Amino acid sequence: MPVKKMVFIHLFNDRSGSPKVLSQVIKAAADNNIATEVITSAHGDGFLSGVADIQSKLFYKRSENKLLTLGYYVISQALLFIQCLKYKKQNVVFYVNTMMPFGAALAGKLRGIPVYYHVHETSIKPNILKKFLRFIIEKTSTKVVFVSHYLMQAERFARLPQIVIHNALDALDATPFPIKEEAGFTCLMICSLKAYKGVHEFLALARRSQNDKNLNFTLVLNASRTEIDSYFSGVDVPGNLAIYPRQIDMSDFYSRSDLLLNLSRPDGWIETFGLTILEGMSHGLPVIVPPVGGPAELVRSDVEGYLISSYDIEELYRTICRISSDPKKYKLLSDNALSRTRDFSLQAFEDKFLKLFNEMQHDV
Repeated sequence: MPVKKMVFIHLFNDRSGSPKVLSQVIKAAADNNIATEVITSAHGDGFLSGVADIQSKLFYKRSENKLLTLGYYVISQALLFIQCLKYKKQNVVFYVNTMMPFGAALAGKLRGIPVYYHVHETSIKPNILKKFLRFIIEKTSTKVVFVSHYLMQAERFARLPQIVIHNALDALDATPFPIKEEAGFTCLMICSLKAYKGVHEFLALARRSQNDKNLNFTLVLNASRTEIDSYFSGVDVPGNLAIYPRQIDMSDFYSRSDLLLNLSRPDGWIETFGLTILEGMSHGLPVIVPPVGGPAELVRSDVEGYLISSYDIEELYRTICRISSDPKKYKLLSDNALSRTRDFSLQAFEDKFLKLFNEMQHDV
């Protein structure tokens, strides 16, 4: 029988990559006449707000205290389990985004509802939690979707069907913007307010560049202004660095920048894809990314940008100086970056999910 409804489950509704990708999956399902419901946290400014036919609230809170955050997480999954028990096996599929919402997977297994996982992450700590979440996936999942070949190799489930569907650009993201007219060379980084995302390395790079009046740095963080002010209280922020809170529309930042950086620490957080990298490239920005993980599938060194460790501040600085002072080289990198994004179109993404939706007909 055909799938009549898909219930999408995501823990924290913010403006990061994984909820944005899920919003694209939901749209693809709706375009194929599948009823949609999303269960997520009540935060109103995330990518999952208002994207489905039905919006259901999931209890979830965070705290600076790690033990308290873990407690909130356990409570949220117990409540999610109970919340998902109301669904019957009547042409319904559960689509669990990230490894974290295991309560829905357990309820699906108990109710005989097919459970599909969309896995975005590999850096889950503590390790015992990751082992537990992997165990739940092995026991409950019908099929697993990975966002990159790197991630599938790193997290492969030996007994489960699994596929790779790369993230895609929204149609608007793929529209090139006019060449920036402002003076100077601006380096942009967009990330969560976490040390393992390379925030301090970005500050160190800005400090290293203070004597070069041509170089400017912009940091956009997925955090409120209050959280940013608290985090950087007592930190020496160099004058060539501007820090902004979370944004609804990033296009203006891309269009005012010349180079996009991702400085995630490879020993603390391996990027499994890097959607902001692709978005920056779609605006013609060359990129500098870690030499490991999903970004290495997007970027070829000296073609669309460079693969450099976030810890090598001197090499980062030298590379920025080199391309900022060579217009011909910069133009080549920029053109290549824009061209590369055509391999990650929304149409190709939706075509792959249409095939997946058709496969689901045999599971309900």
